[in-house]
Amino acid sequence: MTRHPSIRLVRGDITRVAADAIVNAANPSLTGGAGVNGAILRAGGPEIVADLEARYGQARRCDPGQAVLSAAGALPARIVIHAVGPIWRGGDHGEDALLASAYRVSLGVAAVEGCRSIAFPAISCGVYGYPLAAAARIALTTVRAWLEDGPGRIDLVTFVLFSEPVMRAFERAADRED
Repeated sequence: MTRHPSIRLVRGDITRVAADAIVNAANPSLTGGAGVNGAILRAGGPEIVADLEARYGQARRCDPGQAVLSAAGALPARIVIHAVGPIWRGGDHGEDALLASAYRVSLGVAAVEGCRSIAFPAISCGVYGYPLAAAARIALTTVRAWLEDGPGRIDLVTFVLFSEPVMRAFERAADRED
């Protein structure tokens, strides 16, 4: 029997979603901040930062388009994948490729860790200023392509979208791809 991975869009708080892996829209220094990053680090507790320091040292860093993992602390997940998306600088600085890479690398980390489910926020759509329609299209296209290339590794991808405008952008992008 062939399994077909599914993609879900839900509006809500990613810190409350049960999944094998939760993706954090992290900053390059892997420190606290606003938005999803701050919410995940607060909800997960000090174990997340302690695990990041144990794995990567105090001078830890993650470049845009890349991702690293940590323990999930008090979150309803096994691991947190800290993905760094690009800051929007007008679209002429490789932003699309970096955003797609952040999703692909996160999926790869989840697969290596044996995760069957993963929850993503809308990476780079908050303080990093990525245009919602473009970010949603890149996220959905990248995830679908990755799932098609490696069926069976991950069964469920959930995009957990905090605000109504972000949810609508992802719904419109999903409708265009169907």
